[in-house]
Amino acid sequence: MSHKRIPKRKAAIAAGGVVALGAAAILLPNANASQDGSSAGAAPKTLKAADASDLAAQLQNVLGQAFAGSYYDSAAQQLVVNVVPGDNNKVVVEAKKAGAKVREVKNSLAALKTGAQTLKAKATIPGTAWAMDPKTNKLAVTADSTVTGAAWNRLTSTVKSLGADMATVKRSSGTFKTLVSGGDAIFAQAQGGTVRCSLGFNVKASDGSPAFLTAGHCGVAAKQWSDSQNGQPIATVDQATFPGAGDFSLVKYDDPNTQAASEVNVGNGQTVQITAAADATVGETVFRMGSTTGLHNGQVTGLDATVNFQSETDPNGVDTVTGLIQTNVCAEAGDSGGSLFTQDGSAVGMTSGGSGDCTAGGETFFQPVTAALQATGATLGDGGAGAGAGDQSGSADPSASASDGAGAGDQAGGGDAVGGGADPSASATDGTGDQSGAGVGDQSGAGDQSGVGDQSGAGTGDQSGAGAQDNGSSSLSQTH
Repeated sequence: MSHKRIPKRKAAIAAGGVVALGAAAILLPNANASQDGSSAGAAPKTLKAADASDLAAQLQNVLGQAFAGSYYDSAAQQLVVNVVPGDNNKVVVEAKKAGAKVREVKNSLAALKTGAQTLKAKATIPGTAWAMDPKTNKLAVTADSTVTGAAWNRLTSTVKSLGADMATVKRSSGTFKTLVSGGDAIFAQAQGGTVRCSLGFNVKASDGSPAFLTAGHCGVAAKQWSDSQNGQPIATVDQATFPGAGDFSLVKYDDPNTQAASEVNVGNGQTVQITAAADATVGETVFRMGSTTGLHNGQVTGLDATVNFQSETDPNGVDTVTGLIQTNVCAEAGDSGGSLFTQDGSAVGMTSGGSGDCTAGGETFFQPVTAALQATGATLGDGGAGAGAGDQSGSADPSASASDGAGAGDQAGGGDAVGGGADPSASATDGTGDQSGAGVGDQSGAGDQSGVGDQSGAGTGDQSGAGAQDNGSSSLSQTH
């Protein structure tokens, strides 16, 4: 974002940036209709991911206790709904009539939640995580590289006690950690030095004042935030939750006249308009923007995830966060708080933490936006579309591969981008996050990048002060 050209900082930290996605992202009124025009219930309907998510929410209410989770089959473009066997033929017929593909599974949601409670009671170990995987109808348990010896034995024995049909465990090559960073970079001064995070989404606080959402561990680390590494604070933390039931912060702009556009800055002069908040659906494609690594995409792999981060303040402590979204989208230090969104412009989550990096891959966890909005009383903002979104022109198409050389994240100046249109659906491996210049998201000395993951300077991955992370080791961590 480039605020230097905007009076009174009207654009201050453009909500992780967001603008129109392109015609391909617009949902059609008849998106729920089957393509062959057959009558309801004759066959599963062809659906877009957003429509599948809406249908899943409706069917969960209809099916009641028979509902055992759902996911989006992106290849077939169908919603798959799990049901447990029983006297539920009527509701199953209704689910099929609604256009879902129905399959019988063994484990109910209640049974999976009980299993998760057992894991919480017996295996809350730093470097572990678990989430419900509707594709396998099991709890997917992950352990990072720090879980060894007695801790590993304790975890595997707990998983074994649940039964092979209830849970599985796998290794992650890295380490779970929080990843302070986001769509546009934001900075704060803490006791240990400079902290860097990413802005998630611009919103309006319950009192109508302009604000933005970011990670909770960022809001806990520092109270006042700036849009440049050595700049004056422009926003103050109003609410912060971490650890516990979420990882989110509401940060209010100090200037009540700030015009905070409801968009995500995806680089190269492009933004994605954020029009609504949506719940994640397993199997759907999502895009993540962060100030360290730029634009990347992947799939949602689990919901209601619990992550046990190693405490940053207590060497023997655990920071447990619940209710997160699990994905295979990569992230690195400095991406914390950054925007997770869909091609149709729906805000889905904010980067919390994970393991791995954007070279080797890994697991990444996100705070659901819907839960953060409900908890803080905030609403997605629309305080002036385009005003302060980094002086950008053009709209991004997140359906591109993000691996194109002149793609998302190729910035000359913090959000003051030049060049061709960004394509968020690209793979974000070439040029993504290629930043030079001074300013938010484009820092020299604070995560100055010349290509994805190729960073020089003191910043992303090589931070001084609170929340400093070492990108060289992949572990369960937060992204600040």
